[in-house]
Amino acid sequence: MTSWHWVLDAVRHVVDNGVKWANLKRDFPPYRPVHAFARRWQVMGLLAELHDRLRDKVREREGRSPDPTAAIVDSQCVRAAANIPRPASGWDGGK
Repeated sequence: MTSWHWVLDAVRHVVDNGVKWANLKRDFPPYRPVHAFARRWQVMGLLAELHDRLRDKVREREGRSPDPTAAIVDSQCVRAAANIPRPASGWDGGK
């Protein structure tokens, strides 16, 4: 197995199981170098690029367009324009 395979496997393990890097299973190399590689890849944008490419492949395999045509916005997280009064915008400051 090449060196980058264990980095990807470790990233998948951390994300899938919600564990901390320091709690990687002993099946992986020591967490410090693995985390350093993963962090470098994240800073360079490689992990995001890999994620986007895999998502596109999955969507194509399902017969869907690689680009989503809809989005879901949590209305509690989006503020209305400043000129719209709060009672009309549905903003709940207590949340």
